[in-house]
Amino acid sequence: MKSVIEIQPAPKATETRRNLLFKAGIAMNALAATLMGIPLVGFVFSSLSKRSPQRWISLGPVGQFPEGETRLAIYRNPFTSPWDGDTAQIPCWVRRIQGAQFQVFAINCTHLGCPVRWFQESRLFMCPCHGGVFYEDGTHASGPPPRGLYEYKFKVEGGNLLVFGGHIPTLSEPL
Repeated sequence: MKSVIEIQPAPKATETRRNLLFKAGIAMNALAATLMGIPLVGFVFSSLSKRSPQRWISLGPVGQFPEGETRLAIYRNPFTSPWDGDTAQIPCWVRRIQGAQFQVFAINCTHLGCPVRWFQESRLFMCPCHGGVFYEDGTHASGPPPRGLYEYKFKVEGGNLLVFGGHIPTLSEPL
């Protein structure tokens, strides 16, 4: 007599809590990877679309800058976002030599970027952070700064003083 072995089909797998949690974990990890990857991909491809960080910006009418004086002027950075608020306001020092001759200085000290102040009595720019001093024409007088103040390019057009601005200068990227 022969014995016959019957092969029965395997029981149908039921969804266990362990399998469900495993699949939910995989889905959450995929979502997190996607959310982390979007900014990284944007950062990598952002270098392909370069926009010029500078353009001509009006500081106001030439008449508001008297000859022989240095005045503080403020312009709005043209490359801002709505949430930038007051940080989008960029100050600069405007020195009117005579007629249409100007010097427009970035407010930042060339040592560590602290804002320099103009002292009319001594006719000097002074940095409060580390004692950097600059002459009226922006050249280095004393202290730790490695060079004179950064100067913006300017032009007078239609009675307005315009500067070629839009970014804060550094030693690696001067004006």
